[in-house]
Amino acid sequence: MVIDIHVHPAFFEPINEDEKKEELRHDELNLHKNGTAPLKHFFNKMNCAKIDYAVLLPEDYNTTMNGEVLVSNEEVKKLVDMAPDRFIGFASVDPHDEKAAEKLEYAFSVLDLKGLKLHPSRQNFHPNDSFMDEIYDVCEKYDKPILFHAGLSFEPHTTTKNCRPLDFEDLAERRKDLRICLAHFGWPWVRETAMLMLKYPNVYADTGALYFDSAKEFYTQMLTRDVPVTWIDRSLRHQVMFGTDDPRFEMIRMSKAIEELGLRESTLELIKGRNAVEFMHYDPEVR
Repeated sequence: MVIDIHVHPAFFEPINEDEKKEELRHDELNLHKNGTAPLKHFFNKMNCAKIDYAVLLPEDYNTTMNGEVLVSNEEVKKLVDMAPDRFIGFASVDPHDEKAAEKLEYAFSVLDLKGLKLHPSRQNFHPNDSFMDEIYDVCEKYDKPILFHAGLSFEPHTTTKNCRPLDFEDLAERRKDLRICLAHFGWPWVRETAMLMLKYPNVYADTGALYFDSAKEFYTQMLTRDVPVTWIDRSLRHQVMFGTDDPRFEMIRMSKAIEELGLRESTLELIKGRNAVEFMHYDPEVR
């Protein structure tokens, strides 16, 4: 079983019936060369990359976008309902929204979404801000994990403050029952991410990292040199999850590159699916 823990559905055809909304998404995500994708096309990409399930991540920045939600929880739920055998849905809330905790309760209890996606730089909060505790409480109440954007972001209005891996250490220490993922392996601070995973078993990372040469070359640098492959294979093998950051990066390139790092087959099995099951406390193949 292969799970892509990091997929953005902003340009899936079923939720892009409004041309103005589609244009807004292109601008706000700084993605301009791709069009909308019929689900049939996306499933073909998944099949070519040998991916069984995609975790869909919404984006709620409503307090800085005049009440506009970029990709809503309800839209993710709609997509999951259209393909429950391929999609797993996460939620998003804007931490500065006074109804954030209430909306998150609804996303977990009614929409049955499996986790929370947050972007500290874009949503302008620090993981230790006191107002975040209400959101963390809801996640712990429903035993749901949080996938945080960490490291560099290509989205506009996102300086990298609040997204350095060390910014999450106090949270990992204070809430040891809260599972958190530092997306993109926290690049460029990948050794900080590795340090946190080594110290805190509730900290995970995904492989949806930026590449600006080729996926294979970048993974080789990041996961065999910056972080030696033996660290992954021996010590961090239960905390790394496969993620592509589609549509910014190509699924098939990421999938092929991760297989060519020289990791043990048992480690690859964990990274490509079993760790995501443990992170979410949800197995899509057990219904």
